[in-house]
Amino acid sequence: MANRGSQVVAAILLVIPFVVYLWVPSYNMVDPKLDGLPFFYWYQTIWLVFSGILFGLAAWLINRGE
Repeated sequence: MANRGSQVVAAILLVIPFVVYLWVPSYNMVDPKLDGLPFFYWYQTIWLVFSGILFGLAAWLINRGE
C-alpha cells in the first residue's frame, strides 16, 4: 500500500487536469493557431495527452508498493 505522501501527490496529480479544464478563460480563444487549427482545439488535445500521463503517474504512485 502506498504511503500517505504518495497518496497526496497522486491526488494532486488527479486534480490538476480538472482544474485546467474548468478554468475556461485560459483556453477560450481562437489565436494563436497551430497549422490552421484554432487554439481551443490543440490546447484541449495537448491536455488530453497530458492528463493521461498524469493519471498514469498517479496510478503508479498508488500501486508501486504492491
